[in-house]
Amino acid sequence: MSIKTNEIPVGVIGLGLMGCSITTCLLMAGHPVVAIAPISIDMTTAESRIRKHFVKAKEEGLVSEDPEFYFKNLIITEDYGALKPCKLAIECTLESEEIKKVVYGKIEAVIAEDALMTSNTSAIPISILQKMTKHPDRFFGLHWAEPSHTTRFLEVICGDQSDIAKGEYLYELSNYWNKEATLVRKDIRGFIGNRLMYAMYREAFYLVENGYATVEDVDRACRNNTGYWMTLVGVFGWMDLTGVPAYHNVMKDLNPTLCNDTHVPKLIDDIVKAGGKGVANGHGFYKYTPEESKMWEETFADFNYEIRNLAMKYPFDIVKRKLAKLKEEKEAKDS
Repeated sequence: MSIKTNEIPVGVIGLGLMGCSITTCLLMAGHPVVAIAPISIDMTTAESRIRKHFVKAKEEGLVSEDPEFYFKNLIITEDYGALKPCKLAIECTLESEEIKKVVYGKIEAVIAEDALMTSNTSAIPISILQKMTKHPDRFFGLHWAEPSHTTRFLEVICGDQSDIAKGEYLYELSNYWNKEATLVRKDIRGFIGNRLMYAMYREAFYLVENGYATVEDVDRACRNNTGYWMTLVGVFGWMDLTGVPAYHNVMKDLNPTLCNDTHVPKLIDDIVKAGGKGVANGHGFYKYTPEESKMWEETFADFNYEIRNLAMKYPFDIVKRKLAKLKEEKEAKDS
């Protein structure tokens, strides 16, 4: 399928942290973008956020043009009427069904009936959200990872009433966004990535709260084990690479001991009730001075580009590519 992104205007509704990075990603891919600010504060912060992304992206060699080159294709407005030409709308508002329902009504009052609608929700099942729309068959989840313009992650989620052919089109379109997307054909709360991550979060809390390790110990183990290989392979690929029978043997004894609590862990509950937000306000599982918070944000930005450069050298089909190249070289040599 040949897709011309410059002929596909996209609307992004919600210009917080992720809305701005999604907008950046779409502009990089060549889409004209209409960015809607549902709350007035977004009008004063969105442009500077997006511009900052492009400045950093040029410094890192991800793009070759100055921000103004991309801003020619960007409209930032509070007027939902500007969405009229959009063929795809991406909702990025707060995780509130009530807010999303209001937003969907405003979007559907403007866009054409054949335009696609999506939500960047990370938790609410798509089958629930699509019931709030007039045309549920065109509604999907597009679950991005922050920062959206550098990460390869994307989930295209079908709800119970979604047209799978339209989901496959979004999956194909995501290739132009430099994503290695997952098409989730059957809706489930949390989708794929979050279900895997929250299982690990739950076990991490269990280990700390029950005195097996400190927060620092758990983070260190994660960084130097799971975090070491996951950019190359996923969980099943890792088991294949390191020997399936070993995992089978361990599971028999380990699985019954893993945490299966259904409540929110006390450790995180206490932090949130005390107003902790993490790096954003210096109060999380660790304490941060204002200088440390700023430095962590800058370090995270640097890391995202470096890990992206490494990951791009090892796409999911890296071995097939290498074997195909060897075959081509052998055939050329034989001829």
